[in-house]
Amino acid sequence: MTKTIAGVILAGGRATRMGGGDKALLPVAGRPMLAHVIARLAPQVTALALNANGDPARFADFGLPVLPDPLPDQPGPLAGVLAGMEWAAAQGYTHLLTVAGDTPFLPEDLVARLAKAEFTLAASPDDTGRLRQHPTVGLWPVTLRESLRAALLRGERKVGRWAAEHGAQSVVFTAQPDPFFNVNTPDDLTLAEARFSPS
Repeated sequence: MTKTIAGVILAGGRATRMGGGDKALLPVAGRPMLAHVIARLAPQVTALALNANGDPARFADFGLPVLPDPLPDQPGPLAGVLAGMEWAAAQGYTHLLTVAGDTPFLPEDLVARLAKAEFTLAASPDDTGRLRQHPTVGLWPVTLRESLRAALLRGERKVGRWAAEHGAQSVVFTAQPDPFFNVNTPDDLTLAEARFSPS
């Protein structure tokens, strides 16, 4: 079966380490971080949406559908994956690509490499060479959406654990600096700014 792939940017978190608010809207190199993520991802997928909770009007400038979590109380990224799966399935897509809204350096060959298997998650080596999984960056078959909904209703919150139980394979990206660097803290924001503006 030929894969047809839609993308969802996960931006439904609470951003507690950044002091709350919409982390994806913080400026990096003169643009909201989300704009950098969209620029990297949009050429790689056929359709793109955003998973976020609250008033969708704050994202209106980006022109993307905004998908709220389908379950209450913001149960974490798996709920965003489910929102994306349900949207993608309704549009007739076979697979959903997910990325986090705080990863502005995503690889330009992300989809091409993840799509070589049915269900994949990205991984990359850290500064010490130890392999680090990136469970919110993955390619998900939308046929798993009912199983995912059931798991969430049982209280499952661990993306990597649920994915592993359903046969997800790791795809290792070795490019440096790490293309999956994510902005969690004010210090990370400074580092991201430096990557866009090397001295």
